[in-house]
Amino acid sequence: MNINQFPKRNYTDHQTPIEYLERLSKHLGGPNIYMKRDDLLGLTAGGNKTRKLEYLMADALQQGADTVITCGAVQSNHCRLTLSAAIKEGLKCVLVLEERVPNSYNPEASGNNFLYKLLGVDDIIVVPGGSDMQGEMEKVADSLRQKGNKPYIIPGGGSNEIGSTGYVSCALEILEQLEEMNLSIDYMVAASGSGGTHSGLLTGLHGANANIPVLGISVNKKKQEQEQKIYNHTLKTAKHVGANVDFPREKVIVLDDYVGPGYSLETEGMREAVQLAARKEGILLDPVYTGKTMAGLIDLVRKDYFEKNDNVLFVHTGGAPALYAYTDSF
Repeated sequence: MNINQFPKRNYTDHQTPIEYLERLSKHLGGPNIYMKRDDLLGLTAGGNKTRKLEYLMADALQQGADTVITCGAVQSNHCRLTLSAAIKEGLKCVLVLEERVPNSYNPEASGNNFLYKLLGVDDIIVVPGGSDMQGEMEKVADSLRQKGNKPYIIPGGGSNEIGSTGYVSCALEILEQLEEMNLSIDYMVAASGSGGTHSGLLTGLHGANANIPVLGISVNKKKQEQEQKIYNHTLKTAKHVGANVDFPREKVIVLDDYVGPGYSLETEGMREAVQLAARKEGILLDPVYTGKTMAGLIDLVRKDYFEKNDNVLFVHTGGAPALYAYTDSF
């Protein structure tokens, strides 16, 4: 496994820290909860997509692109960070937003939607929930080509094998930090959505022969569907980076008990998790991904899923700007 072979842009000049959440751990009565602070990554307000974009934008530049096109939900962190990376590179950016919840797009909304405009997005196209997002982006790309532009399409969440390389790198970074801290981790917990982060972590850990289970908390899909998606994506990522592609299917663990009524829709567990992280640790989570993921971790603690002295690492994938579109919920 050699990820140094791939072109990469550098949007973060430091390793993100691993913090011990002492007050939250004490409040819950164990296990020992640690947090990988990928909310502190570079680009506008940080988040996990920054790692993926370091590889995706390098590929776009290598192909001579002058415009990047990507897609996401109406409060997409990925769209915010893709736009930010495009600005850094002097490229244009077009966003295709999927209205996954009917009538949820508000051009005057706060949160990421406000930041799209502040950052100077070139165009926003809104399509109904359930649209063929790849097809919608291809339409935009065809239109741009007819105007003489050179577009580059980045999939939703940056979740292809190129983007997932960023989380193969993150897994290796975590292992290096754990060795320096003389810390052994029993479980890792991360959001499982478009799949790039989850599959990248699995690939990196497997490639390094690190036997740390990764619990993926689904934010949208049912367990069986999401596990198959993550497994397929892990195989592609492993092949891409030259890791052992003999990846055991049973290592893909997805828990779907915390999605609630649907993607981005509120749950009581999410509200409690966001408030606890803020009031116990001074850390902001987001309502869509990390809030529901932390709700899952808290519930698992209360159900004695972990031993009291286990060490659990929560991967904070960012997303706090979306909080400002949910102020009525808190």
